[in-house]
Amino acid sequence: MFRDRDDAADRLAQALEPFSEKSPLVLAIPRGAVPMGRRIADALGGDLDVVLVRKIGAPYQPELALGAIDENGEVHWASPEAARRVDPMWLEHEKREQLELLRRRRERYRAGRPPIDPAGRITIVVDDGLATGSTMTAALHSTRARSPSHLICAVPVAAPDSLERVAPYADEVVCLEAPEDFRAVSLHYEHFEQVDDEEVARLLAPQGA
Repeated sequence: MFRDRDDAADRLAQALEPFSEKSPLVLAIPRGAVPMGRRIADALGGDLDVVLVRKIGAPYQPELALGAIDENGEVHWASPEAARRVDPMWLEHEKREQLELLRRRRERYRAGRPPIDPAGRITIVVDDGLATGSTMTAALHSTRARSPSHLICAVPVAAPDSLERVAPYADEVVCLEAPEDFRAVSLHYEHFEQVDDEEVARLLAPQGA
């Protein structure tokens, strides 16, 4: 159990300490992981940016994650069965909507500043936990395409089968807790407040601005 995201971030930063002073790039998955990413980047002497992906929810159960889409429009399914259960026309509509939302978020969060290039850098993709793992899979896949020198998945807590799912997409996985009775990310935090877009933009603003 973590007290809050700050506690989880500080403990992750300790586990990632071998990468301090190597100027790592920390890519947080918005919105909840961005405050964590800020603390981890500061602790490791690195830079912070976001990696934007969106969950693809089931047509009549939006909270049920069938997969996730990255900024390139590629869908990463939670399972082969999930890919087979959706109508292709519905999926194309959903992809267009989610890509437009990702475009607006990129503009809102970065205020026109270009993304930080991970090419040739140690890159750490951070989230506040893994449930199905589909969002992290999409984030790692899209980051790998930009040629980091070493790609790390870092989370405080995860379902064990989700760790197995994401592992092939990273060079290294750092996870503090993987309980067999995992049910939901939020249940492993005493306090799990929502993070809004304004806080994300503030945390991503150039330091001292």
